[in-house]
Amino acid sequence: MYFIVAKFQIKPEFVQNFMVLVTPFTEATRAEPGNLWFDWSISVEDPNEYVLVEAFLDDEAAGRHVNSAHFKDGLVAMRPALAATPKIVSRKVDGSSWEEMGELQIG
Repeated sequence: MYFIVAKFQIKPEFVQNFMVLVTPFTEATRAEPGNLWFDWSISVEDPNEYVLVEAFLDDEAAGRHVNSAHFKDGLVAMRPALAATPKIVSRKVDGSSWEEMGELQIG
């Protein structure tokens, strides 16, 4: 699985509408073959920071994603809303889904 976490620092005037701005990109990515998830969150420490957690079945699926037209269009659409270059962690990891946390079992 190819696992990616990216942090986006958003200009204050774009924070309220950022999700609307990235909806076409998000929907197209979620529909890609090999996309496992593509989930946005807002940082609890910084309301101007959006965090994207995404995963792809393998590096081929991740490669198709970054070479897709909707990826390029998504970057163009979000560029005016960004206050800084996004930060990213992108790694190939074992597994193909979320697993239960061994240190905290419920029930």
